[in-house]
Amino acid sequence: MNAPLIQLRTPVGRRHFLRAGAVSLALPALGAMLPRRARAAESTPPKRLLLIGRNLGLHAPFFFPETPGLGYESTRYLKHLEEHRGKFTLFSGVSHLRYSHHTSEPGLFTGVEWDRIKEPGKWLRNSISLDQFAAGRMKAETRFRNLVISQGAAREFSWNEKGVPVSPERSPVALYRQLFTSGSPDEVANEMHQLKTGHSILDKVNTQAKALRRTLGPEDRERMELMFSSVREAEESLVRTEAWLNKPRPQVDYATPKADPNPNLIKERETLWYDLVRLALQTDSTRIILLTLGGVGRPSIEGLTLDHHDASHHGKDESKIEQLALVEETELKLFSRFLGTMQQVREGDATLFDHTTILNASNLGNASAHTCENLPIILAGGAYKHQGHVAYDTKNNTPLSNLYLRALHQLGIECDSFGSSNGVITQV
Repeated sequence: MNAPLIQLRTPVGRRHFLRAGAVSLALPALGAMLPRRARAAESTPPKRLLLIGRNLGLHAPFFFPETPGLGYESTRYLKHLEEHRGKFTLFSGVSHLRYSHHTSEPGLFTGVEWDRIKEPGKWLRNSISLDQFAAGRMKAETRFRNLVISQGAAREFSWNEKGVPVSPERSPVALYRQLFTSGSPDEVANEMHQLKTGHSILDKVNTQAKALRRTLGPEDRERMELMFSSVREAEESLVRTEAWLNKPRPQVDYATPKADPNPNLIKERETLWYDLVRLALQTDSTRIILLTLGGVGRPSIEGLTLDHHDASHHGKDESKIEQLALVEETELKLFSRFLGTMQQVREGDATLFDHTTILNASNLGNASAHTCENLPIILAGGAYKHQGHVAYDTKNNTPLSNLYLRALHQLGIECDSFGSSNGVITQV
């Protein structure tokens, strides 16, 4: 059952926000800042991007339908998404060509050429991931440039322009506080002091690093450039945080989470992550989110006796496949619920769902065989011309980066290529 529509509390005055703080900044037109009559007349809602990354794929025989188009016959897994038929497209026969094994995780949303970054046992250099690329070009005036969030295990799906992994937020409670909890005057003053101290430290680091760089050889200079990149990102984050510090956070009618759910409580954990994602987008706190889910220990599901990873490496053992299905059907039910709640949030004549490109992807097509062909890819929302099932050659795959390029175009970002793209998908 879909969760009830989350409504923002009593609107607050926009002028109050514009007077607050020491830095003048044009704010986005948040629904919470507008009277109800004005909301209907506001301009076109912004476009948004949500990437959902999973690391263990989906069991292909239970997922992919046999026929393309909107008239496909639902498979065991797709029955859980049936209520959304026509509002999403699943793709078969797409992948990042020549990727292999779990080491493909860092390339899921970058699509960088495999030979460029991989040699036995070592990653050389990644490229920028889709979320970071989009955030850098959309330049939305939101409290957060973008969000990178992940449950549990350390997985690196988000990468900056220098190919350095972006550290995710792993605590739902901490994320809720960042999004919706305003500090007391003393706490705000203390945070401002810490920000000023941070600026001072970064200034000193920059000065010393620049002096040192002149004495280094080419390889060490390259390493220093990666550090400079991290420093620049930290500076940008400090500036944005400082500009928004005195601006009250949006208020939402949602129970404040008291503690992070146990990692194995898959329903509670993923429901909370999905709700926070929806609220972050609904309040225009950010427009770009990368969420990493799945592959955490043994989910608490009735009848499940194996860890998710163990079940996914089933070796065609039917009993293990049934164990795997318990996990993956639960994941798809929770994803379906999320799609439903996104459709309940009205924005003008459409919904939050219609204005958000939602891309659910995994780096493995067959976790048991550690293969990365024929990836399970679902594109939902975003006002695409959804086709139900777009079927490419499952042996001679189409680059997944072609779909990433299509998503960028849908967001209004004009570019000729992304990752290892050799064209753009035009079916949606």
